Amino acid sequence: MCLSFGGSIAGGSRLNAPVLWILLPIIAGIGLYFLRRWHRLVVSLGTGLALLLTLLAWQAPINETIRLGNWGFKINETLNILGRQFSLTNPDRPFMVCIYLMAALWFAATYVGRAGRIFVPLGFIITGLLTAALAVEPFLYAAMLVELAALVSVVLLSPPGRPIRHGSLRFLIFQTLGMPFILFTGWLLTGVEASPGELMLVNRAAILLGIGFVLWLAIFPFHTWLPMVTEEAHPMSASFVTLMLPFMIMLFGLGFLDRYAWLRNAPQLNNLLQIAGVLMVLTGGVWAAFQRHLGRMLGFIVMVEIGKALLASSIPGGGLALFFTLLLPRAIALAVYSLALSVLQSSPGLSNPRNLSFRDVQGMGRRLPLATASLSIAYFSLAGLPLLAGFPVLLSLLRLLSSVSMPVALLTLLGTAGLFIGGLRSLAILVMGTDTEPQGWQVQEHGTVILFLGIGVLALLAIGLFPQIFLPPLAELARAFIHLNPAP
Repeated sequence: MCLSFGGSIAGGSRLNAPVLWILLPIIAGIGLYFLRRWHRLVVSLGTGLALLLTLLAWQAPINETIRLGNWGFKINETLNILGRQFSLTNPDRPFMVCIYLMAALWFAATYVGRAGRIFVPLGFIITGLLTAALAVEPFLYAAMLVELAALVSVVLLSPPGRPIRHGSLRFLIFQTLGMPFILFTGWLLTGVEASPGELMLVNRAAILLGIGFVLWLAIFPFHTWLPMVTEEAHPMSASFVTLMLPFMIMLFGLGFLDRYAWLRNAPQLNNLLQIAGVLMVLTGGVWAAFQRHLGRMLGFIVMVEIGKALLASSIPGGGLALFFTLLLPRAIALAVYSLALSVLQSSPGLSNPRNLSFRDVQGMGRRLPLATASLSIAYFSLAGLPLLAGFPVLLSLLRLLSSVSMPVALLTLLGTAGLFIGGLRSLAILVMGTDTEPQGWQVQEHGTVILFLGIGVLALLAIGLFPQIFLPPLAELARAFIHLNPAP
Protein backbone atom coordinates (compact mmCIF):
# COMPACT_ATOMS: atom_id res chain seq x y z
CA MET A 1 0.00 0.00 0.00
CA CYS A 2 1.31 3.41 -0.95
CA LEU A 3 0.47 6.00 1.69
CA SER A 4 1.52 9.63 1.64
CA PHE A 5 1.21 11.24 5.07
CA GLY A 6 3.36 14.30 4.47
CA GLY A 7 6.68 15.28 6.03
CA SER A 8 7.72 17.43 8.93
CA ILE A 9 7.85 21.20 9.08
CA ALA A 10 10.18 23.45 10.97
CA GLY A 11 9.33 23.50 14.68
CA GLY A 12 6.53 20.97 14.42
CA SER A 13 4.90 18.21 12.43
CA ARG A 14 2.48 17.73 9.57
CA LEU A 15 -0.81 15.84 9.62
CA ASN A 16 -3.43 15.02 7.02
CA ALA A 17 -7.09 15.88 7.33
CA PRO A 18 -8.16 12.51 5.82
CA VAL A 19 -5.97 10.74 8.39
CA LEU A 20 -7.76 12.56 11.22
CA TRP A 21 -11.36 12.25 10.00
CA ILE A 22 -11.23 9.06 7.93
CA LEU A 23 -8.42 6.69 8.89
CA LEU A 24 -8.36 7.49 12.61
CA PRO A 25 -12.10 6.74 13.15
CA ILE A 26 -11.84 3.49 11.19
CA ILE A 27 -8.74 2.38 13.11
CA ALA A 28 -10.34 3.47 16.39
CA GLY A 29 -13.44 1.46 15.56
CA ILE A 30 -11.37 -1.65 14.92
CA GLY A 31 -9.41 -1.12 18.15
CA LEU A 32 -12.51 -0.51 20.25
CA TYR A 33 -14.07 -3.67 18.87
CA PHE A 34 -11.39 -5.71 20.62
CA LEU A 35 -12.07 -3.80 23.85
CA ARG A 36 -15.84 -4.35 23.70
CA ARG A 37 -15.74 -6.48 26.84
CA TRP A 38 -15.31 -3.25 28.81
CA HIS A 39 -18.47 -1.57 27.63
CA ARG A 40 -18.31 1.62 29.71
CA LEU A 41 -14.69 2.19 28.74
CA VAL A 42 -15.51 1.77 25.05
CA VAL A 43 -18.43 4.21 25.31
CA SER A 44 -16.28 6.77 27.16
CA LEU A 45 -13.35 6.48 24.72
CA GLY A 46 -15.61 6.55 21.68
CA THR A 47 -17.57 9.57 22.84
CA GLY A 48 -14.39 11.40 23.84
CA LEU A 49 -12.70 10.73 20.50
CA ALA A 50 -15.79 11.82 18.54
CA LEU A 51 -15.92 15.06 20.54
CA LEU A 52 -12.19 15.60 19.99
CA LEU A 53 -12.61 15.18 16.23
CA THR A 54 -15.53 17.62 16.40
CA LEU A 55 -13.37 20.15 18.27
CA LEU A 56 -10.51 19.77 15.79
CA ALA A 57 -12.85 20.26 12.84
CA TRP A 58 -14.21 23.40 14.51
CA GLN A 59 -10.96 25.00 15.62
CA ALA A 60 -8.10 23.60 13.52
CA PRO A 61 -7.82 25.19 10.05
CA ILE A 62 -6.46 23.11 7.19
CA ASN A 63 -3.27 24.13 5.34
CA GLU A 64 -2.35 26.61 8.06
CA THR A 65 0.33 26.26 10.72
CA ILE A 66 -1.16 25.97 14.20
CA ARG A 67 1.04 26.97 17.15
CA LEU A 68 0.72 25.52 20.64
CA GLY A 69 3.53 27.14 22.59
CA ASN A 70 6.84 25.98 21.12
CA TRP A 71 5.20 23.22 19.12
CA GLY A 72 3.40 23.71 15.85
CA PHE A 73 1.67 21.51 13.34
CA LYS A 74 -0.02 21.82 9.99
CA ILE A 75 -2.98 19.81 8.67
CA ASN A 76 -2.69 19.04 4.97
CA GLU A 77 -5.83 18.49 2.92
CA THR A 78 -4.80 15.53 0.76
CA LEU A 79 -3.97 11.87 1.34
CA ASN A 80 -2.99 9.50 -1.49
CA ILE A 81 -3.76 5.79 -1.17
CA LEU A 82 -2.97 3.47 -4.09
CA GLY A 83 -3.14 6.38 -6.49
CA ARG A 84 -6.55 7.50 -5.20
CA GLN A 85 -6.82 10.90 -3.62
CA PHE A 86 -8.79 11.72 -0.48
CA SER A 87 -9.19 15.44 0.07
CA LEU A 88 -10.81 17.44 2.89
CA THR A 89 -10.53 21.22 2.71
CA ASN A 90 -11.53 24.13 4.94
CA PRO A 91 -15.07 24.32 3.45
CA ASP A 92 -15.51 20.68 4.50
CA ARG A 93 -14.73 21.34 8.18
CA PRO A 94 -18.29 22.40 9.15
CA PHE A 95 -19.57 19.11 7.74
CA MET A 96 -17.02 17.22 9.86
CA VAL A 97 -18.32 19.13 12.89
CA CYS A 98 -21.89 18.02 12.16
CA ILE A 99 -20.97 14.42 11.35
CA TYR A 100 -18.84 13.73 14.40
CA LEU A 101 -21.08 15.71 16.74
CA MET A 102 -24.00 13.51 15.67
CA ALA A 103 -21.83 10.42 16.20
CA ALA A 104 -20.86 11.64 19.68
CA LEU A 105 -24.54 12.23 20.50
CA TRP A 106 -25.40 8.60 19.73
CA PHE A 107 -22.24 7.15 21.29
CA ALA A 108 -22.83 8.97 24.59
CA ALA A 109 -26.28 7.40 24.99
CA THR A 110 -25.22 3.91 23.91
CA TYR A 111 -24.74 2.53 27.41
CA VAL A 112 -27.98 3.81 28.94
CA GLY A 113 -29.86 2.88 25.76
CA ARG A 114 -28.46 -0.69 25.83
CA ALA A 115 -27.60 -0.52 22.15
CA GLY A 116 -25.00 -3.28 22.40
CA ARG A 117 -21.26 -3.57 22.84
CA ILE A 118 -20.44 -3.27 19.15
CA PHE A 119 -22.42 -0.07 18.54
CA VAL A 120 -19.56 2.38 19.12
CA PRO A 121 -16.87 0.41 17.19
CA LEU A 122 -19.11 -0.17 14.17
CA GLY A 123 -20.50 3.36 14.38
CA PHE A 124 -16.98 4.75 14.06
CA ILE A 125 -16.23 2.52 11.07
CA ILE A 126 -19.47 3.53 9.34
CA THR A 127 -18.79 7.22 9.95
CA GLY A 128 -15.23 6.96 8.64
CA LEU A 129 -16.30 5.10 5.50
CA LEU A 130 -19.06 7.60 4.71
CA THR A 131 -16.66 10.50 5.25
CA ALA A 132 -14.23 8.79 2.87
CA ALA A 133 -17.03 8.56 0.28
CA LEU A 134 -17.35 12.35 0.39
CA ALA A 135 -13.60 12.92 0.09
CA VAL A 136 -12.46 10.37 -2.52
CA GLU A 137 -11.37 11.27 -6.05
CA PRO A 138 -12.34 9.99 -8.61
CA PHE A 139 -15.84 10.16 -7.18
CA LEU A 140 -16.99 6.82 -8.61
CA TYR A 141 -15.04 5.07 -5.82
CA ALA A 142 -17.54 6.65 -3.42
CA ALA A 143 -20.10 4.07 -4.55
CA MET A 144 -17.91 1.24 -3.26
CA LEU A 145 -17.27 3.04 0.03
CA VAL A 146 -21.00 3.56 0.55
CA GLU A 147 -21.48 -0.15 -0.13
CA LEU A 148 -18.84 -1.00 2.49
CA ALA A 149 -20.64 1.27 4.97
CA ALA A 150 -23.90 -0.54 4.17
CA LEU A 151 -22.25 -3.92 4.81
CA VAL A 152 -21.00 -2.76 8.21
CA SER A 153 -24.45 -1.31 8.93
CA VAL A 154 -26.02 -4.74 8.41
CA VAL A 155 -23.80 -6.11 11.19
CA LEU A 156 -24.87 -3.22 13.42
CA LEU A 157 -28.57 -3.79 12.64
CA SER A 158 -28.32 -7.59 13.02
CA PRO A 159 -25.62 -8.22 15.67
CA PRO A 160 -23.60 -11.47 15.64
CA GLY A 161 -25.35 -14.34 17.38
CA ARG A 162 -28.77 -13.40 16.04
CA PRO A 163 -30.29 -14.42 12.69
CA ILE A 164 -30.09 -11.71 10.07
CA ARG A 165 -33.44 -9.98 9.73
CA HIS A 166 -35.46 -9.57 6.54
CA GLY A 167 -35.33 -5.75 6.81
CA SER A 168 -31.53 -5.75 7.00
CA LEU A 169 -31.31 -8.05 3.97
CA ARG A 170 -33.67 -5.84 1.98
CA PHE A 171 -31.68 -2.77 3.04
CA LEU A 172 -28.46 -4.39 1.79
CA ILE A 173 -30.09 -5.47 -1.48
CA PHE A 174 -31.29 -1.97 -2.33
CA GLN A 175 -27.97 -0.39 -1.36
CA THR A 176 -26.11 -2.95 -3.48
CA LEU A 177 -28.43 -2.41 -6.45
CA GLY A 178 -27.77 1.33 -6.26
CA MET A 179 -23.99 0.94 -6.45
CA PRO A 180 -23.64 -0.19 -10.12
CA PHE A 181 -25.85 2.68 -11.31
CA ILE A 182 -23.47 5.19 -9.70
CA LEU A 183 -20.48 3.34 -11.16
CA PHE A 184 -21.99 3.36 -14.65
CA THR A 185 -22.73 7.06 -14.22
CA GLY A 186 -19.07 7.72 -13.48
CA TRP A 187 -18.08 5.85 -16.62
CA LEU A 188 -20.58 7.80 -18.75
CA LEU A 189 -19.53 11.13 -17.28
CA THR A 190 -16.09 10.65 -18.79
CA GLY A 191 -17.76 10.80 -22.20
CA VAL A 192 -20.02 13.68 -21.15
CA GLU A 193 -17.04 15.81 -20.12
CA ALA A 194 -15.38 15.07 -23.48
CA SER A 195 -18.59 15.75 -25.48
CA PRO A 196 -20.95 17.91 -23.38
CA GLY A 197 -23.19 18.48 -26.41
CA GLU A 198 -24.00 14.77 -26.76
CA LEU A 199 -27.58 14.87 -25.44
CA MET A 200 -28.15 11.11 -25.55
CA LEU A 201 -25.09 10.50 -23.39
CA VAL A 202 -26.13 13.24 -20.97
CA ASN A 203 -29.64 11.82 -20.63
CA ARG A 204 -28.36 8.31 -19.99
CA ALA A 205 -25.99 9.56 -17.30
CA ALA A 206 -28.78 11.54 -15.63
CA ILE A 207 -31.17 8.57 -15.67
CA LEU A 208 -28.61 6.17 -14.21
CA LEU A 209 -27.64 8.68 -11.55
CA GLY A 210 -31.28 9.22 -10.62
CA ILE A 211 -31.99 5.48 -10.31
CA GLY A 212 -28.91 5.04 -8.13
CA PHE A 213 -29.95 7.75 -5.69
CA VAL A 214 -33.57 6.56 -5.64
CA LEU A 215 -32.36 3.14 -4.49
CA TRP A 216 -29.86 4.56 -2.00
CA LEU A 217 -32.27 7.01 -0.40
CA ALA A 218 -35.21 4.58 -0.16
CA ILE A 219 -37.39 6.81 -2.34
CA PHE A 220 -40.91 5.48 -2.90
CA PRO A 221 -41.52 2.70 -3.93
CA PHE A 222 -38.11 1.42 -2.75
CA HIS A 223 -38.77 2.49 0.85
CA THR A 224 -40.06 -0.84 2.16
CA TRP A 225 -36.87 -1.68 4.08
CA LEU A 226 -37.14 1.41 6.28
CA PRO A 227 -40.09 0.36 8.52
CA MET A 228 -38.85 -3.23 8.49
CA VAL A 229 -35.41 -2.24 9.78
CA THR A 230 -36.77 0.08 12.46
CA GLU A 231 -39.17 -2.65 13.61
CA GLU A 232 -36.55 -5.41 13.81
CA ALA A 233 -33.35 -3.64 14.89
CA HIS A 234 -32.50 -1.91 18.15
CA PRO A 235 -33.99 1.62 18.02
CA MET A 236 -30.66 3.39 18.51
CA SER A 237 -28.90 1.33 15.85
CA ALA A 238 -31.76 1.86 13.41
CA SER A 239 -31.93 5.62 14.02
CA PHE A 240 -28.15 6.01 13.68
CA VAL A 241 -28.04 4.23 10.32
CA THR A 242 -31.17 5.92 8.96
CA LEU A 243 -29.87 9.36 9.98
CA MET A 244 -26.22 9.13 8.90
CA LEU A 245 -26.55 7.19 5.65
CA PRO A 246 -29.23 9.35 3.94
CA PHE A 247 -27.57 12.58 5.10
CA MET A 248 -24.16 11.58 3.72
CA ILE A 249 -25.68 10.31 0.48
CA MET A 250 -27.53 13.61 0.05
CA LEU A 251 -24.26 15.50 0.61
CA PHE A 252 -22.70 13.31 -2.07
CA GLY A 253 -25.62 14.11 -4.40
CA LEU A 254 -25.31 17.85 -3.75
CA GLY A 255 -21.64 17.55 -4.67
CA PHE A 256 -22.72 16.06 -8.01
CA LEU A 257 -25.07 18.95 -8.67
CA ASP A 258 -22.46 21.51 -7.69
CA ARG A 259 -19.83 19.93 -9.94
CA TYR A 260 -21.77 19.44 -13.16
CA ALA A 261 -23.54 22.44 -14.69
CA TRP A 262 -25.54 20.35 -17.17
CA LEU A 263 -27.05 18.43 -14.25
CA ARG A 264 -27.94 21.30 -11.93
CA ASN A 265 -29.32 23.35 -14.85
CA ALA A 266 -31.59 20.54 -16.07
CA PRO A 267 -35.09 22.07 -16.32
CA GLN A 268 -36.84 19.01 -14.89
CA LEU A 269 -34.52 18.53 -11.89
CA ASN A 270 -36.46 20.58 -9.34
CA ASN A 271 -39.77 19.02 -10.44
CA LEU A 272 -38.38 15.52 -9.98
CA LEU A 273 -37.03 16.39 -6.53
CA GLN A 274 -40.40 17.85 -5.56
CA ILE A 275 -42.28 14.77 -6.77
CA ALA A 276 -39.93 12.43 -4.89
CA GLY A 277 -40.05 14.60 -1.77
CA VAL A 278 -43.81 14.99 -1.62
CA LEU A 279 -44.29 11.24 -2.22
CA MET A 280 -42.03 10.48 0.74
CA VAL A 281 -43.74 13.00 3.04
CA LEU A 282 -47.25 11.96 2.03
CA THR A 283 -46.58 8.20 2.13
CA GLY A 284 -44.72 8.35 5.43
CA GLY A 285 -47.31 10.60 7.06
CA VAL A 286 -50.34 8.61 5.93
CA TRP A 287 -48.82 5.26 6.98
CA ALA A 288 -47.79 6.75 10.34
CA ALA A 289 -51.39 7.82 10.96
CA PHE A 290 -52.57 4.18 10.74
CA GLN A 291 -49.49 2.48 12.24
CA ARG A 292 -49.77 0.22 15.29
CA HIS A 293 -46.09 -0.36 16.07
CA LEU A 294 -43.77 2.24 17.61
CA GLY A 295 -40.70 0.78 15.93
CA ARG A 296 -42.20 0.85 12.44
CA MET A 297 -43.38 4.38 13.14
CA LEU A 298 -39.72 5.41 13.41
CA GLY A 299 -39.24 4.23 9.83
CA PHE A 300 -42.11 6.37 8.59
CA ILE A 301 -40.71 9.35 10.52
CA VAL A 302 -37.42 8.89 8.65
CA MET A 303 -39.35 8.73 5.36
CA VAL A 304 -40.98 12.08 6.11
CA GLU A 305 -37.62 13.61 7.05
CA ILE A 306 -35.99 12.40 3.82
CA GLY A 307 -38.92 13.84 1.91
CA LYS A 308 -38.61 17.22 3.63
CA ALA A 309 -34.88 17.29 2.85
CA LEU A 310 -35.58 16.56 -0.84
CA LEU A 311 -38.25 19.27 -0.94
CA ALA A 312 -35.90 21.82 0.64
CA SER A 313 -33.13 21.02 -1.86
CA SER A 314 -35.57 21.52 -4.75
CA ILE A 315 -36.37 25.15 -3.84
CA PRO A 316 -34.27 27.75 -5.68
CA GLY A 317 -32.67 30.43 -3.55
CA GLY A 318 -32.96 29.67 0.15
CA GLY A 319 -33.79 25.99 -0.16
CA LEU A 320 -30.23 24.75 0.27
CA ALA A 321 -29.79 26.70 3.50
CA LEU A 322 -33.06 25.22 4.76
CA PHE A 323 -31.81 21.73 3.83
CA PHE A 324 -28.99 22.08 6.37
CA THR A 325 -31.18 23.87 8.91
CA LEU A 326 -33.43 20.79 9.04
CA LEU A 327 -30.50 18.69 10.29
CA LEU A 328 -30.28 19.85 13.92
CA PRO A 329 -33.96 19.41 14.92
CA ARG A 330 -34.03 16.07 13.10
CA ALA A 331 -30.88 14.70 14.77
CA ILE A 332 -31.85 15.68 18.33
CA ALA A 333 -35.45 14.51 17.97
CA LEU A 334 -34.41 11.14 16.50
CA ALA A 335 -31.85 10.68 19.28
CA VAL A 336 -34.44 11.39 21.99
CA TYR A 337 -37.12 9.27 20.29
CA SER A 338 -34.83 6.26 19.83
CA LEU A 339 -33.46 6.48 23.38
CA ALA A 340 -36.98 6.68 24.84
CA LEU A 341 -38.02 3.78 22.62
CA SER A 342 -35.05 1.79 23.94
CA VAL A 343 -36.21 2.43 27.50
CA LEU A 344 -39.70 1.18 26.66
CA GLN A 345 -38.28 -1.86 24.86
CA SER A 346 -36.09 -2.84 27.82
CA SER A 347 -38.89 -2.43 30.37
CA PRO A 348 -39.36 -5.59 32.49
CA GLY A 349 -43.13 -5.17 32.16
CA LEU A 350 -43.08 -5.70 28.39
CA SER A 351 -44.54 -9.10 27.49
CA ASN A 352 -42.28 -9.45 24.44
CA PRO A 353 -39.02 -7.49 24.91
CA ARG A 354 -38.48 -7.17 21.16
CA ASN A 355 -42.01 -6.08 20.31
CA LEU A 356 -43.24 -2.49 20.48
CA SER A 357 -46.72 -3.02 19.07
CA PHE A 358 -49.58 -1.01 20.55
CA ARG A 359 -50.98 -4.11 22.25
CA ASP A 360 -47.70 -4.68 24.14
CA VAL A 361 -46.96 -1.07 25.14
CA GLN A 362 -50.50 -0.16 26.17
CA GLY A 363 -50.41 1.64 29.53
CA MET A 364 -46.60 1.71 29.77
CA GLY A 365 -46.73 5.48 30.12
CA ARG A 366 -48.02 4.98 33.67
CA ARG A 367 -44.85 3.08 34.65
CA LEU A 368 -42.42 5.06 32.50
CA PRO A 369 -43.96 8.54 32.33
CA LEU A 370 -40.74 10.44 31.69
CA ALA A 371 -39.67 8.18 28.82
CA THR A 372 -43.18 8.40 27.38
CA ALA A 373 -43.21 12.20 27.66
CA SER A 374 -39.79 12.43 26.02
CA LEU A 375 -40.84 10.11 23.19
CA SER A 376 -43.97 12.17 22.57
CA ILE A 377 -42.14 15.50 22.64
CA ALA A 378 -39.53 14.23 20.17
CA TYR A 379 -42.25 12.81 17.91
CA PHE A 380 -44.32 15.99 17.92
CA SER A 381 -41.18 18.03 17.26
CA LEU A 382 -40.63 16.00 14.09
CA ALA A 383 -44.31 16.55 13.24
CA GLY A 384 -43.83 20.33 13.58
CA LEU A 385 -45.73 21.11 16.77
CA PRO A 386 -45.35 24.81 17.73
CA LEU A 387 -42.77 25.71 20.41
CA LEU A 388 -40.66 22.65 19.53
CA ALA A 389 -37.53 22.49 17.38
CA GLY A 390 -39.23 21.15 14.27
CA PHE A 391 -41.79 23.93 14.03
CA PRO A 392 -39.60 26.83 12.72
CA VAL A 393 -38.03 24.73 9.96
CA LEU A 394 -41.37 23.20 8.92
CA LEU A 395 -42.93 26.65 8.79
CA SER A 396 -40.06 27.93 6.62
CA LEU A 397 -40.36 24.90 4.34
CA LEU A 398 -44.10 25.38 3.84
CA ARG A 399 -43.64 29.09 3.23
CA LEU A 400 -40.98 28.52 0.56
CA LEU A 401 -42.94 25.68 -1.03
CA SER A 402 -46.10 27.77 -1.24
CA SER A 403 -44.20 30.39 -3.23
CA VAL A 404 -43.07 27.70 -5.69
CA SER A 405 -46.04 25.30 -5.85
CA MET A 406 -49.13 25.56 -3.69
CA PRO A 407 -50.28 21.94 -4.39
CA VAL A 408 -46.91 20.60 -3.23
CA ALA A 409 -47.13 22.72 -0.06
CA LEU A 410 -50.65 21.45 0.70
CA LEU A 411 -49.65 17.82 0.16
CA THR A 412 -46.65 18.34 2.43
CA LEU A 413 -48.94 19.79 5.08
CA LEU A 414 -51.26 16.78 4.67
CA GLY A 415 -48.35 14.39 5.20
CA THR A 416 -47.24 16.16 8.39
CA ALA A 417 -50.86 16.13 9.60
CA GLY A 418 -50.85 12.34 9.21
CA LEU A 419 -47.64 12.21 11.24
CA PHE A 420 -49.32 14.32 13.94
CA ILE A 421 -52.32 11.97 14.06
CA GLY A 422 -49.98 9.00 14.50
CA GLY A 423 -48.39 10.76 17.46
CA LEU A 424 -51.76 11.36 19.13
CA ARG A 425 -52.71 7.69 18.71
CA SER A 426 -49.36 6.56 20.17
CA LEU A 427 -49.68 8.85 23.17
CA ALA A 428 -53.24 7.70 23.83
CA ILE A 429 -52.20 4.03 23.81
CA LEU A 430 -49.19 4.62 26.08
CA VAL A 431 -51.19 6.40 28.79
CA MET A 432 -54.31 4.23 28.51
CA GLY A 433 -55.01 2.30 31.72
CA THR A 434 -55.66 -1.45 31.79
CA ASP A 435 -57.24 -3.78 34.32
CA THR A 436 -53.85 -5.25 35.21
CA GLU A 437 -52.15 -1.89 35.72
CA PRO A 438 -51.79 -0.55 39.27
CA GLN A 439 -53.65 2.63 40.09
CA GLY A 440 -51.65 5.85 39.84
CA TRP A 441 -48.40 6.70 38.10
CA GLN A 442 -44.90 5.44 38.86
CA VAL A 443 -41.44 6.66 37.85
CA GLN A 444 -39.28 3.62 37.09
CA GLU A 445 -36.67 5.23 34.80
CA HIS A 446 -33.05 5.17 35.92
CA GLY A 447 -31.51 8.51 36.90
CA THR A 448 -28.99 8.45 34.04
CA VAL A 449 -31.75 7.85 31.53
CA ILE A 450 -33.70 10.76 32.96
CA LEU A 451 -30.61 12.97 32.62
CA PHE A 452 -30.06 12.11 28.95
CA LEU A 453 -33.72 12.43 28.05
CA GLY A 454 -34.02 15.69 29.98
CA ILE A 455 -31.08 17.24 28.13
CA GLY A 456 -32.58 16.21 24.80
CA VAL A 457 -36.03 17.56 25.62
CA LEU A 458 -34.58 20.86 26.86
CA ALA A 459 -32.59 21.14 23.62
CA LEU A 460 -35.77 20.64 21.57
CA LEU A 461 -37.56 23.31 23.58
CA ALA A 462 -34.63 25.74 23.39
CA ILE A 463 -34.32 25.42 19.61
CA GLY A 464 -38.06 25.84 19.19
CA LEU A 465 -38.17 28.96 21.38
CA PHE A 466 -34.93 30.55 20.12
CA PRO A 467 -34.37 29.35 16.52
CA GLN A 468 -32.56 32.58 15.66
CA ILE A 469 -29.70 31.49 17.94
CA PHE A 470 -29.28 27.83 16.99
CA LEU A 471 -30.27 27.52 13.32
CA PRO A 472 -28.38 30.27 11.39
CA PRO A 473 -24.95 28.57 11.80
CA LEU A 474 -26.34 25.51 10.01
CA ALA A 475 -27.64 27.64 7.16
CA GLU A 476 -24.05 28.78 6.57
CA LEU A 477 -23.15 25.23 5.46
CA ALA A 478 -24.81 25.99 2.12
CA ARG A 479 -21.87 28.27 1.25
CA ALA A 480 -19.70 25.22 0.61
CA PHE A 481 -21.65 24.60 -2.61
CA ILE A 482 -20.62 27.70 -4.52
CA HIS A 483 -22.55 26.91 -7.71
CA LEU A 484 -25.75 25.76 -6.03
CA ASN A 485 -25.63 28.66 -3.59
CA PRO A 486 -23.79 31.52 -5.37
CA ALA A 487 -22.72 34.45 -3.20
CA PRO A 488 -24.99 37.51 -3.52
